[in-house]
Amino acid sequence: MNIGDVKKLCKNYDVYPSKKLGQNFLVDANVLRKIIKEANLLRGDVILEIGPGIGNLTVELAKKAKMVLAIEKDKRMCKILKDLLKDWGVKNVEIINEDILKIKETSMGKWFNNYKLVANLPYYITAPVIRKFLETKKQPQEMILMVQKEVAQRICAQPPKMTILAVSVQFYAQSKIISFVSKKSFWPQPKVDSAIIKIVPRHDKSGERFREKFFQVVRAGFSHPRKQLVNNLRELEINKEQAKNWLLKNGVRPDLRAQSLTIEDWRKLTKTFKM
Repeated sequence: MNIGDVKKLCKNYDVYPSKKLGQNFLVDANVLRKIIKEANLLRGDVILEIGPGIGNLTVELAKKAKMVLAIEKDKRMCKILKDLLKDWGVKNVEIINEDILKIKETSMGKWFNNYKLVANLPYYITAPVIRKFLETKKQPQEMILMVQKEVAQRICAQPPKMTILAVSVQFYAQSKIISFVSKKSFWPQPKVDSAIIKIVPRHDKSGERFREKFFQVVRAGFSHPRKQLVNNLRELEINKEQAKNWLLKNGVRPDLRAQSLTIEDWRKLTKTFKM
């Protein structure tokens, strides 16, 4: 559906996209094709879609995949989507009226075992959704997500421009920006541009204890982004000399800032940190 079709549909149902729920519908067919191409869908694939809205992306996913599990918080959109899918004869979409941040793995049943996550995410839930699905025991094979451009750049940053969000995602997965998307591709039009990103989990085998220690060290390192690492690490209740020796032992210059370290640097620091 183009922008005219979407406006007419909303008028017919007497609804308007909710700002509170971050509803900006993708109405650019070229962008939809990019998402579908990057998802590399196979007939046996199960797709989890978050926030399907009026179903522009949902229908395209359903054409290629075995099953689409669409999680939609807004009851109004569930009604519209259900009616449209019936009109279009689409039978391989299951709609669940739930908040994705509250839903449990068991609620998605057998489909949660082997799946891809493809979604035009509401901006306000981007970080918690990514965290939820990277930290779950049943990670998706991959995530193809539409997110705010600035957030995409922070997620996919590399040294010397790393962010704590980049470290948090890249600890669990590889991430890359596929393409940038103009705000004109949406209705209602958001204030900022977007980006399509791809996140592929590493299926990390680190234990829970290591992960806790890793993020404790990372949080300390980023506690004051403009300060040198040797000073920030004193947050771990060690003195400056101890911090300096620890960094040097791991091949990290004490005068660097947290933004300059790689994931491997943080892993080495974690392994040698004595709490």
